[in-house]
Amino acid sequence: MDRDDIRVLIIDDSAYNRKVLAEIFEQTPGITVVGKARDGEEGLLQALTVHPDVITLDLEMPRMDGFTFMRLMMAKKRIPVIVISAHSQQENVFRALELGALDFVAKPSKRISPEIREIRDEVVEKVQLARLLRSDSSHGPSPVDNAETLPPNFVIPEVADTGPSPAPRRTVGLRGETMARRVVIIGSSTGGPAALTKILKELPGDLDAAVVIAQHMPAGFTTTFAERLDRQCAVGVKEVEDDEPLYAGMVYIAPGNRCLELSRTDGGLHICAVDPDGEDKYVPSVDRLFRSTAFAAGTEALGIVLTGMGDDGSRGAVVLAQLGGEVVAEDESTAVIAGMPRCAVATGAVGQVARLEHMAA
Repeated sequence: MDRDDIRVLIIDDSAYNRKVLAEIFEQTPGITVVGKARDGEEGLLQALTVHPDVITLDLEMPRMDGFTFMRLMMAKKRIPVIVISAHSQQENVFRALELGALDFVAKPSKRISPEIREIRDEVVEKVQLARLLRSDSSHGPSPVDNAETLPPNFVIPEVADTGPSPAPRRTVGLRGETMARRVVIIGSSTGGPAALTKILKELPGDLDAAVVIAQHMPAGFTTTFAERLDRQCAVGVKEVEDDEPLYAGMVYIAPGNRCLELSRTDGGLHICAVDPDGEDKYVPSVDRLFRSTAFAAGTEALGIVLTGMGDDGSRGAVVLAQLGGEVVAEDESTAVIAGMPRCAVATGAVGQVARLEHMAA
């Protein structure tokens, strides 16, 4: 094992899945498997003894499930966790993200299956995110130039009850009743679901603007994400279905396999879900949302670039600023991955940098 290898701990109750995941990682240069556990209890013990850089975690396990493991692990040591869960367990994925999981990979089916090999590239890519998050450790610094580290003051979102959230008391006001004159557009990627949840839960139902979100997420999961947020927030939250008007006090989330474009008609602002094209580096595309909003809303638009790897949103932020919109980027001290906000700031288009806890205000 090279001293700079990413050290991975695999926690899964399926011996077959543990074997296949170990093979995937061991065949990838720069990754070393330092432990395998069959449940959360065994995983917790290993996590505190073998000191992994990243953990892959199944959620449904005997003795100690993934949720209990997350609560105990995050209280003792903040190690990046990649949840590996079936498409059918989408609600569980978001519960884990709210508990502090870094990201997730959707496996083809809930049952043990050779299909788990289909997620090879995605799971390797997300485990390699640990290289960006690796802080000072006993085996030395990351070899990657300009490596990003987990902020020392980064706070894992606290969740008292991981069950279905009760519907909040709705604020009487503009929610879904008045056409939006102003619009807030938000782009996010890794770390985005927890950040968006924090921001949206702090918004009042009588918000005098519509909010449109492009979050990098697989198809299907955005529907569950929107439904979960709608139960938790005073603002209404929905996934964009096709072409619809924007109402104040409403939040619109891009479908996972499509991009969003904003337009203005005689009736007001509209949002439309469109298929990606060859120019879209990411899907949903933050750049496309920002550019279209710049032309449709101009000075009535506020663009926000949150946590995420890569540079999606930076080009669109330039256009939005040029046409009179305001651009805000998340401060690197609270961003899980600072790539997206950092690239936006580098363009000179960002007028203000704000910590996550100040973003809703």
